Amino acid sequence: MNPPSRLTAYACLALSMTLVGSYVALSKPLVAAIPVFLLAWLRFGIGGLAMLHWLRKPADEAPLTPATRRLLFLESFLGNFLFSICMLYGVSMTSAVAAGVIMAAIPAVVALMSWAFLRERITLRVGAAIACAALGIGLLALAKPEASGHGASGPAPTQAWLGNLLVFGAVLCESAYAVIGKKLTGALGPRRITALINLWGFALVTPFGLYMAVSFDFRSVQSGIWMLLVFYSLAASVWTVWLWMTGLKRVPAAQGGVFTVMLPVSAALVGVLVLGESFTRLQLAAFAVALVGVVLATLPARARP
Repeated sequence: MNPPSRLTAYACLALSMTLVGSYVALSKPLVAAIPVFLLAWLRFGIGGLAMLHWLRKPADEAPLTPATRRLLFLESFLGNFLFSICMLYGVSMTSAVAAGVIMAAIPAVVALMSWAFLRERITLRVGAAIACAALGIGLLALAKPEASGHGASGPAPTQAWLGNLLVFGAVLCESAYAVIGKKLTGALGPRRITALINLWGFALVTPFGLYMAVSFDFRSVQSGIWMLLVFYSLAASVWTVWLWMTGLKRVPAAQGGVFTVMLPVSAALVGVLVLGESFTRLQLAAFAVALVGVVLATLPARARP
Protein backbone atom coordinates (compact mmCIF):
# COMPACT_ATOMS: atom_id res chain seq x y z
CA MET A 1 0.00 0.00 0.00
CA ASN A 2 1.40 3.36 -1.08
CA PRO A 3 1.68 6.09 1.58
CA PRO A 4 -1.04 8.78 1.42
CA SER A 5 -0.48 12.21 -0.08
CA ARG A 6 0.85 14.82 2.33
CA LEU A 7 -2.50 16.64 2.43
CA THR A 8 -4.34 13.39 3.16
CA ALA A 9 -1.80 12.56 5.87
CA TYR A 10 -2.37 15.96 7.50
CA ALA A 11 -6.14 15.39 7.44
CA CYS A 12 -5.73 11.93 9.01
CA LEU A 13 -3.56 13.29 11.84
CA ALA A 14 -5.90 16.21 12.55
CA LEU A 15 -9.01 14.03 12.56
CA SER A 16 -7.32 11.46 14.78
CA MET A 17 -6.46 14.00 17.48
CA THR A 18 -9.90 15.62 17.22
CA LEU A 19 -11.53 12.25 17.89
CA VAL A 20 -9.17 11.57 20.81
CA GLY A 21 -10.09 14.89 22.41
CA SER A 22 -13.78 14.17 21.86
CA TYR A 23 -13.74 10.76 23.49
CA VAL A 24 -11.57 12.04 26.35
CA ALA A 25 -14.40 14.45 27.20
CA LEU A 26 -17.26 12.05 26.41
CA SER A 27 -15.75 9.33 28.59
CA LYS A 28 -16.84 11.38 31.64
CA PRO A 29 -20.48 10.13 31.53
CA LEU A 30 -19.23 6.63 30.69
CA VAL A 31 -17.08 6.29 33.81
CA ALA A 32 -20.03 7.55 35.87
CA ALA A 33 -22.06 4.54 34.67
CA ILE A 34 -19.47 1.76 34.16
CA PRO A 35 -16.40 0.89 36.31
CA VAL A 36 -13.12 1.94 34.68
CA PHE A 37 -11.56 -1.50 34.15
CA LEU A 38 -14.83 -2.95 32.86
CA LEU A 39 -15.19 0.02 30.52
CA ALA A 40 -11.65 -0.48 29.20
CA TRP A 41 -12.28 -4.22 28.70
CA LEU A 42 -15.51 -3.59 26.79
CA ARG A 43 -13.75 -0.95 24.68
CA PHE A 44 -10.97 -3.33 23.59
CA GLY A 45 -13.45 -6.15 23.03
CA ILE A 46 -15.80 -4.12 20.82
CA GLY A 47 -12.84 -2.64 18.92
CA GLY A 48 -11.30 -6.08 18.42
CA LEU A 49 -14.51 -7.54 16.99
CA ALA A 50 -14.66 -4.66 14.51
CA MET A 51 -11.19 -5.39 13.09
CA LEU A 52 -10.61 -9.14 13.39
CA HIS A 53 -9.84 -9.25 9.66
CA TRP A 54 -7.01 -6.73 10.16
CA LEU A 55 -4.98 -9.23 12.20
CA ARG A 56 -4.06 -11.33 9.15
CA LYS A 57 -0.52 -10.68 7.86
CA PRO A 58 -0.48 -9.22 4.32
CA ALA A 59 1.49 -11.23 1.78
CA ASP A 60 3.96 -8.39 1.17
CA GLU A 61 4.68 -7.77 4.86
CA ALA A 62 7.80 -9.16 6.57
CA PRO A 63 7.38 -11.47 9.61
CA LEU A 64 7.41 -9.82 13.03
CA THR A 65 10.89 -9.47 14.51
CA PRO A 66 11.54 -9.60 18.29
CA ALA A 67 12.23 -5.85 18.25
CA THR A 68 8.91 -5.14 16.50
CA ARG A 69 7.06 -7.38 18.96
CA ARG A 70 8.56 -5.42 21.87
CA LEU A 71 7.55 -2.12 20.28
CA LEU A 72 4.00 -3.40 19.73
CA PHE A 73 3.74 -4.40 23.39
CA LEU A 74 5.09 -1.04 24.58
CA GLU A 75 2.80 0.83 22.18
CA SER A 76 -0.22 -1.01 23.59
CA PHE A 77 0.87 -0.99 27.24
CA LEU A 78 1.61 2.74 27.26
CA GLY A 79 -0.71 4.08 24.55
CA ASN A 80 -3.69 1.79 25.14
CA PHE A 81 -3.67 0.20 28.60
CA LEU A 82 -2.03 2.83 30.83
CA PHE A 83 -3.40 5.75 28.80
CA SER A 84 -6.95 4.42 29.14
CA ILE A 85 -6.65 3.79 32.88
CA CYS A 86 -5.05 7.18 33.63
CA MET A 87 -7.42 9.05 31.35
CA LEU A 88 -10.63 7.33 32.50
CA TYR A 89 -9.85 7.67 36.20
CA GLY A 90 -8.56 11.21 35.64
CA VAL A 91 -11.63 12.58 33.86
CA SER A 92 -13.87 10.97 36.49
CA MET A 93 -12.16 13.20 39.11
CA THR A 94 -11.72 16.44 37.15
CA SER A 95 -13.47 18.40 34.39
CA ALA A 96 -13.18 17.90 30.64
CA VAL A 97 -11.99 21.52 30.36
CA ALA A 98 -9.16 20.84 32.83
CA ALA A 99 -8.25 17.67 30.95
CA GLY A 100 -8.06 19.72 27.75
CA VAL A 101 -5.63 22.20 29.32
CA ILE A 102 -3.36 19.42 30.57
CA MET A 103 -3.49 17.58 27.22
CA ALA A 104 -2.11 20.73 25.58
CA ALA A 105 1.26 19.76 27.12
CA ILE A 106 1.63 16.79 24.74
CA PRO A 107 3.83 18.52 22.09
CA ALA A 108 6.21 19.81 24.77
CA VAL A 109 6.41 16.36 26.40
CA VAL A 110 7.07 14.78 23.00
CA ALA A 111 9.95 17.23 22.55
CA LEU A 112 11.37 16.30 25.96
CA MET A 113 11.09 12.58 25.19
CA SER A 114 12.77 13.11 21.83
CA TRP A 115 15.65 14.84 23.63
CA ALA A 116 15.88 12.14 26.32
CA PHE A 117 15.55 9.04 24.15
CA LEU A 118 16.41 10.15 20.61
CA ARG A 119 19.02 12.80 21.51
CA GLU A 120 17.23 15.47 19.51
CA ARG A 121 18.21 19.06 20.33
CA ILE A 122 15.74 21.26 22.23
CA THR A 123 15.69 24.72 20.64
CA LEU A 124 15.01 27.94 22.53
CA ARG A 125 11.48 28.01 21.13
CA VAL A 126 10.74 24.45 22.24
CA GLY A 127 12.14 25.30 25.67
CA ALA A 128 9.71 28.23 25.83
CA ALA A 129 6.90 25.87 24.82
CA ILE A 130 7.77 23.53 27.69
CA ALA A 131 7.71 26.51 30.08
CA CYS A 132 4.27 27.54 28.73
CA ALA A 133 2.92 24.03 29.25
CA ALA A 134 4.22 24.00 32.83
CA LEU A 135 2.73 27.47 33.47
CA GLY A 136 -0.63 26.43 32.02
CA ILE A 137 -0.80 23.38 34.28
CA GLY A 138 0.33 25.52 37.23
CA LEU A 139 -2.49 28.03 36.61
CA LEU A 140 -4.93 25.14 36.32
CA ALA A 141 -3.83 23.88 39.72
CA LEU A 142 -4.83 27.26 41.20
CA ALA A 143 -8.25 27.27 39.53
CA LYS A 144 -11.24 26.20 41.60
CA PRO A 145 -13.26 23.28 40.16
CA GLU A 146 -16.33 24.56 38.32
CA ALA A 147 -19.77 23.07 38.78
CA SER A 148 -21.30 21.59 35.67
CA GLY A 149 -24.10 23.27 33.80
CA HIS A 150 -26.50 20.43 34.70
CA GLY A 151 -26.60 21.30 38.33
CA ALA A 152 -24.10 18.72 39.55
CA SER A 153 -21.45 19.86 41.97
CA GLY A 154 -17.89 20.07 40.75
CA PRO A 155 -15.16 17.75 42.00
CA ALA A 156 -13.63 18.37 45.40
CA PRO A 157 -10.26 20.21 45.27
CA THR A 158 -8.28 17.17 46.47
CA GLN A 159 -10.07 14.88 44.04
CA ALA A 160 -9.58 17.35 41.15
CA TRP A 161 -5.85 17.58 41.94
CA LEU A 162 -5.53 13.78 41.78
CA GLY A 163 -7.59 13.71 38.57
CA ASN A 164 -5.34 16.32 36.97
CA LEU A 165 -2.27 14.28 37.97
CA LEU A 166 -3.75 11.16 36.36
CA VAL A 167 -4.56 13.09 33.17
CA PHE A 168 -0.92 14.23 33.07
CA GLY A 169 0.05 10.55 33.34
CA ALA A 170 -2.09 10.02 30.25
CA VAL A 171 -0.13 12.83 28.56
CA LEU A 172 3.12 10.94 29.21
CA CYS A 173 1.60 7.76 27.78
CA GLU A 174 0.23 9.54 24.70
CA SER A 175 3.61 11.17 24.05
CA ALA A 176 5.39 7.81 24.21
CA TYR A 177 2.70 6.42 21.89
CA ALA A 178 3.48 9.15 19.32
CA VAL A 179 7.23 8.42 19.39
CA ILE A 180 6.94 4.61 19.23
CA GLY A 181 4.26 4.76 16.54
CA LYS A 182 6.64 6.29 14.00
CA LYS A 183 9.04 3.36 14.41
CA LEU A 184 6.23 0.84 13.92
CA THR A 185 5.01 2.41 10.67
CA GLY A 186 8.35 1.53 9.11
CA ALA A 187 7.72 -2.19 9.67
CA LEU A 188 3.94 -2.71 9.58
CA GLY A 189 0.88 -1.31 7.88
CA PRO A 190 -1.52 0.99 9.80
CA ARG A 191 -4.36 -1.56 9.93
CA ARG A 192 -2.24 -4.37 11.35
CA ILE A 193 -0.62 -2.07 13.93
CA THR A 194 -4.10 -0.97 15.02
CA ALA A 195 -5.38 -4.54 15.39
CA LEU A 196 -2.27 -5.92 17.13
CA ILE A 197 -1.96 -3.20 19.78
CA ASN A 198 -5.71 -3.50 20.48
CA LEU A 199 -5.26 -7.26 20.95
CA TRP A 200 -2.47 -6.62 23.46
CA GLY A 201 -4.67 -4.09 25.26
CA PHE A 202 -7.52 -6.61 25.47
CA ALA A 203 -5.18 -9.26 26.88
CA LEU A 204 -3.75 -6.88 29.50
CA VAL A 205 -7.09 -5.67 30.82
CA THR A 206 -9.08 -8.96 30.61
CA PRO A 207 -8.34 -10.21 34.18
CA PHE A 208 -9.48 -6.87 35.66
CA GLY A 209 -12.48 -6.62 33.32
CA LEU A 210 -13.74 -10.12 34.11
CA TYR A 211 -13.40 -9.46 37.84
CA MET A 212 -15.50 -6.30 37.56
CA ALA A 213 -18.05 -7.91 35.21
CA VAL A 214 -18.98 -10.65 37.71
CA SER A 215 -20.55 -8.21 40.18
CA PHE A 216 -21.75 -5.51 37.75
CA ASP A 217 -25.46 -5.04 36.97
CA PHE A 218 -25.48 -4.53 33.20
CA ARG A 219 -29.24 -3.85 33.27
CA SER A 220 -28.57 -0.60 35.13
CA VAL A 221 -26.86 0.93 32.09
CA GLN A 222 -29.16 3.10 29.97
CA SER A 223 -29.42 2.66 26.20
CA GLY A 224 -27.80 6.05 25.54
CA ILE A 225 -24.71 4.98 27.50
CA TRP A 226 -24.45 1.78 25.44
CA MET A 227 -24.56 3.83 22.24
CA LEU A 228 -21.89 6.15 23.61
CA LEU A 229 -19.81 3.09 24.56
CA VAL A 230 -19.91 1.80 20.97
CA PHE A 231 -18.76 5.20 19.64
CA TYR A 232 -16.03 5.42 22.30
CA SER A 233 -14.81 1.87 21.53
CA LEU A 234 -14.64 2.37 17.77
CA ALA A 235 -13.10 5.84 18.09
CA ALA A 236 -10.48 4.87 20.69
CA SER A 237 -9.53 1.42 19.42
CA VAL A 238 -10.04 1.64 15.65
CA TRP A 239 -10.49 5.04 14.02
CA THR A 240 -8.00 7.20 15.92
CA VAL A 241 -5.18 4.63 15.84
CA TRP A 242 -5.63 3.83 12.14
CA LEU A 243 -5.83 7.52 11.20
CA TRP A 244 -2.72 8.35 13.24
CA MET A 245 -0.62 5.50 11.85
CA THR A 246 -1.79 6.29 8.30
CA GLY A 247 -0.68 9.91 8.68
CA LEU A 248 2.66 8.95 10.21
CA LYS A 249 3.52 6.85 7.16
CA ARG A 250 4.00 10.13 5.27
CA VAL A 251 4.68 12.76 7.96
CA PRO A 252 7.71 12.80 10.32
CA ALA A 253 6.86 12.21 13.98
CA ALA A 254 8.04 15.67 15.04
CA GLN A 255 5.83 17.33 12.45
CA GLY A 256 2.94 15.10 13.45
CA GLY A 257 3.09 16.78 16.84
CA VAL A 258 1.55 19.87 15.21
CA PHE A 259 -1.78 18.11 15.06
CA THR A 260 -1.96 17.28 18.77
CA VAL A 261 -3.31 20.84 19.14
CA MET A 262 -6.66 19.38 18.05
CA LEU A 263 -6.79 17.13 21.14
CA PRO A 264 -7.03 19.75 23.93
CA VAL A 265 -9.20 22.04 21.83
CA SER A 266 -11.78 19.36 21.05
CA ALA A 267 -11.74 18.00 24.63
CA ALA A 268 -12.43 21.46 26.06
CA LEU A 269 -15.08 22.32 23.46
CA VAL A 270 -16.96 19.06 24.04
CA GLY A 271 -16.80 19.73 27.78
CA VAL A 272 -18.33 23.19 27.32
CA LEU A 273 -20.79 22.56 24.44
CA VAL A 274 -21.94 19.00 25.22
CA LEU A 275 -21.35 18.39 28.93
CA GLY A 276 -22.40 21.88 30.04
CA GLU A 277 -19.11 22.80 31.72
CA SER A 278 -17.85 26.38 31.72
CA PHE A 279 -14.49 28.15 31.72
CA THR A 280 -13.45 30.06 34.80
CA ARG A 281 -11.18 33.01 34.06
CA LEU A 282 -8.17 31.19 35.48
CA GLN A 283 -8.95 28.08 33.43
CA LEU A 284 -9.29 30.25 30.32
CA ALA A 285 -5.90 31.85 31.05
CA ALA A 286 -4.35 28.41 31.60
CA PHE A 287 -5.82 27.15 28.32
CA ALA A 288 -4.53 30.21 26.41
CA VAL A 289 -1.01 29.84 27.84
CA ALA A 290 -1.01 26.11 27.09
CA LEU A 291 -2.05 26.72 23.47
CA VAL A 292 0.71 29.31 23.06
CA GLY A 293 3.07 26.54 24.12
CA VAL A 294 1.56 24.21 21.51
CA VAL A 295 2.10 26.82 18.76
CA LEU A 296 5.71 27.43 19.86
CA ALA A 297 6.47 23.71 19.96
CA THR A 298 4.93 22.79 16.63
CA LEU A 299 5.48 25.65 14.16
CA PRO A 300 8.00 24.64 11.51
CA ALA A 301 11.44 26.21 11.85
CA ARG A 302 12.26 29.08 9.45
CA ALA A 303 14.38 27.85 6.59
CA ARG A 304 17.89 29.30 6.43
CA PRO A 305 19.23 30.61 3.10
